Amino acid sequence: MTKKYSDYAGIDYGFGQTNINHETGIRFGVISPNLVLQAWADSSEPEYPCGECDAWDSDNDCCGDDSYCCEPIAHNYDDEGYKATCGQDGDIFVLQSPYFTYAQFCSPCAPGACYLATPINHIDHESRRVLVDNKCYCFGPDWFDNDYEPCPYPVWEVATGKLVYEPK
Repeated sequence: MTKKYSDYAGIDYGFGQTNINHETGIRFGVISPNLVLQAWADSSEPEYPCGECDAWDSDNDCCGDDSYCCEPIAHNYDDEGYKATCGQDGDIFVLQSPYFTYAQFCSPCAPGACYLATPINHIDHESRRVLVDNKCYCFGPDWFDNDYEPCPYPVWEVATGKLVYEPK
């Protein structure tokens, strides 16, 4: 790798049981929406508490009932092999993706998940020995604005294990 990453994996406060896809063994990736803001704003769909807030009535009431708070409770994306959600805590959780990377554990804010903005060196390149196995789902490099904020982590394809992007 041309960029130096930390070898520190962090602490798995989820003990391998939370924020992980148990079928694939790949952990959920967590990222600040600020790093993928334009792509997230263009692609995600709001989720409202009443589920009907896409249609406002003539009195500008949500669903014709003032009892609902018509602010979204989350924004979700489910397309192109991705499943991601951003709740009221403000971070995006990548729950499924055609891509993965290696990153430090979030500890304890999202036990078992990995924070994508802190990629780690997962392998000793001389001995080819795996140092850590913090494999986590991530957004592909096309989710980032390369002129403003390029993708901060290397990206591998889930299907092939092939490295498809490495930060400069």
